[in-house]
Amino acid sequence: MRILLVEDDAMLADAVSRAFTQSAHAVDLVNSGEAADEALVSSTYDLVLLDIALPGMDGLEVLKRLRARRTSVPVILLTVRDSLEDRVVGLDYGADDYVTKPFHLSELEARVRAVVRRTHAGSTSDLVHGRLRLDIAGRRLYSDDEPIDLSVREFAVVELLLLRAGKVVTKQQIVDKLYGWEEVSSSNTVEVFVYRLRRKLEASGVTIRTIRGMGYLIEKARAG
Repeated sequence: MRILLVEDDAMLADAVSRAFTQSAHAVDLVNSGEAADEALVSSTYDLVLLDIALPGMDGLEVLKRLRARRTSVPVILLTVRDSLEDRVVGLDYGADDYVTKPFHLSELEARVRAVVRRTHAGSTSDLVHGRLRLDIAGRRLYSDDEPIDLSVREFAVVELLLLRAGKVVTKQQIVDKLYGWEEVSSSNTVEVFVYRLRRKLEASGVTIRTIRGMGYLIEKARAG
């Protein structure tokens, strides 16, 4: 999952970023409303963790602009403001949840999981491709209802391939899904993940084909 973290408290930002990076999420960090607005215009995210009290443009204005562009990415507000009125304003602006500072990282991680589950609950949670079934909300992959053991990043790769089944997924798209701005990555890393997935998907009859000079395409076995 690719996360945009918008937080001007350097110590808190570092702690939150480390926690989600250690869970194999890609985290991009900015410390101002203007930088957040620019990132949300130029990049695609699965989740935004947004502080309200930011220098310059505040978090509510960032959220207002985001929703005005009809972008439905989930947003969790992070703030010291804990009055009912403040929470109502944030939710009315289009936030999906509200976490009051100070908070435990375990609580924030739980709130993130809950928001992601709710986001997928309104649409089909399963992707089916041949004998594979991807449970998006449950973060599990099955072959003929038998679970396939995947690392968090292996799951992110196969999820991206299945969401774009029938289309070529480039190495850069996979890198963007797996890594934040500050993380070192390479095409060789992507090749390792694809190699591991190919081995794990062999029994399902689903293959990941390399399209030379372009990227990867997931295919199911042909009948007959």
